[in-house]
This record gives sequence, structure tokens and C-alpha cells, in this order.
Amino acid sequence: MLNYIDFGETRPGRPPLLIVHGLYGSGRNWGVIAKRLSDSRRVITPDMRNHGRSPRSDSHGYPDMAADLAELIRHIGGPVDLCGHSMGGKAAMALALTEPDLINRLTVADIAPVTYDHSQAGFIAAMRQVDLANLTRRSDAESQLSAAGVDRALQSFFTQSLDVPNKRWRLNLDALEAEMHRIIGWPEELTGPFDGPTLFLSGGVSDYVRPEHRANIKNLFPAARFAKLPGAGHWLHAEKPREFEAAVRAFLETA
Repeated sequence: MLNYIDFGETRPGRPPLLIVHGLYGSGRNWGVIAKRLSDSRRVITPDMRNHGRSPRSDSHGYPDMAADLAELIRHIGGPVDLCGHSMGGKAAMALALTEPDLINRLTVADIAPVTYDHSQAGFIAAMRQVDLANLTRRSDAESQLSAAGVDRALQSFFTQSLDVPNKRWRLNLDALEAEMHRIIGWPEELTGPFDGPTLFLSGGVSDYVRPEHRANIKNLFPAARFAKLPGAGHWLHAEKPREFEAAVRAFLETA
């Protein structure tokens, strides 16, 4: 089963909120937002397969990830409210379309149910350039990632998945690289629909959710609403954490 971090307590009438991270992330990346949202409900942030402290696998497709989430939800007790960013948003959508009874409300952060044409494999090459054998602190890795051309904000994000004492990445880089075509893709056999309340929350300057995607989104998620965080890019929760928290909170508390 997926490793997860638990925040807050179950409240009457408030289903747990499950927050699903994106590619190269982990549940701990969401700690600050999860802690704030836990003032009114239980919040759980799992590590997805091949990330963090969760099990490793050669397979990394969205049906796999949806099944992992379903197992976790049955373990903690569902249905839940579900929020997923990027890869985690696709995994959340896949679960909603295959096992809708496990989900109350769905928030999809800056991703659409489509195949993208940009690979994220270049970051794997950069992470492999880090000299793990001689690593003593995260800042050493950040300097090496910088030399490999990784933006400063992503340097800090990636190094949260470094196990410095054991000199290794908490990412299954081999599997993620081999399965990159599935990660940037979308399983077209998932037809749904999911009729529950759904919010597509995007960065105002991101191009991941485009106008031409809306027809497909509405076909799969008929109750979908759309909102943007002004000035935010794809990493909207990191760039605008207070605004992201407020938008998710408002959606979850809508009657």
C-alpha cells in the first residue's frame, strides 16, 4: 500500500481530503497546505508508487496509480474528497472515472485528461548527474542541478526527494524514465463519466489546460467548473499557496 502522511482528525460531515502529488514529488511536498486545510477535516498526503517511501514497480500507468489510490481510500475509509496536481491530477481523474463511488468532490490542479507532447525525462538526466557518493547536504545537490540547467525553484523541489544519509534518490528514476510515455499520455479507454462536483483549477499563466481541452473535460466530467489563479504557472500550489488553499477550501465547502 502507498505510504502516506496523516494530518488532522475526521470531522462529522467532512470527508477526508486526499491530496495527490505530481511527478518527482512526494506527500511531504504538500505538508504546509495539508496542515492548514486540516483545521476542518482529516487530510492525507500519499507518496505515489515509485516516489518517496511507497513501493517500487516497473509499471507506472494511470490505471496502476488509480488502483493504488483506491486501495488507500478503502484502508482509511471512503468516500473522500480528492485533489491531484499534474500527474496526481491524472491519477485522480482515472480513479474518478473507474470507481466514482470512492470520491465525493474532485479537484484537478493544472492538468487535463489529454496526452501532452513534452517529456519530463530531461529532469531525470539532471538528477542522474548529481554525485550521490560524495553528497553531504542538499545544497550540494542543488548546486549540481543548477549546473545541469534546472531552475532554482525546481532544485529545491527535487532535492526534497533526496535521501542524503543513504546517498540515494527516493525516486525510481529507471521506471519513471521507461514509463514516461504513459505519464505524459492519457488512457483513452477511460470514458466515465464522473458526475460528481469537479473543479479544474489552473495557473493563470500556464498552458496545461487550454480552451480546446474543455469539450473533452466536460464530456468526462459533466459537472466540471473552471477557475484560474492569476499569475501562477504549472506549480500553482507552490507559487500561490494561500490562494490555492483558499480556492480548494471554498470548493470543498460549497453546498
